[in-house]
Amino acid sequence: VLVALLGAVLAFGEKKPPAQPINVNTASATELQQLPGIGPSMAQAIIRHRTRSGPFRRLEELLIIRGMSRAKLRRLRPHLRLN
Repeated sequence: VLVALLGAVLAFGEKKPPAQPINVNTASATELQQLPGIGPSMAQAIIRHRTRSGPFRRLEELLIIRGMSRAKLRRLRPHLRLN
């Protein structure tokens, strides 16, 4: 059990999730990086995508971002919002 817990912590990062959900359509790179598993590259990719393609209409659209897996999105979902 301890090994599984340690693996989960390392895989998801040691960041403490934000107190309030973050709006992926308005968040800055710094705000996005507060999310566990989101680093500078992914934060910039999210911003670049919404700048080029417009606001995200569904959270599932984040799967377009390189490095965003279904598992990561599932873990992040409680910390994300669209509006």
